[in-house]
Amino acid sequence: MAWKVVVDFDLCESNAICMGLVPEVFEVRDDDFLYILQENPPDELRQGVEQAVRQCPKQAISIAEE
Repeated sequence: MAWKVVVDFDLCESNAICMGLVPEVFEVRDDDFLYILQENPPDELRQGVEQAVRQCPKQAISIAEE
C-alpha cells in the first residue's frame, strides 16, 4: 500500500528532530523551515518516518495511507 508523509506546517517548529532521524525525507535549511525531500519515500524508510511521527514534539508529522 502506498503511503505519504504529511506535515502540518502551522504546528511545525522546524526543530530538526525528524531530520536527525530520517535525513533522506526531512531537511531544515538555513532559512529555518522544514522541507519534505520525499513526500512518498520508499518502504525501507517507513520505520524511520514512524519514529519521527512519534518523536515530533508538536505532533506535526503524520503518515497518510493512499
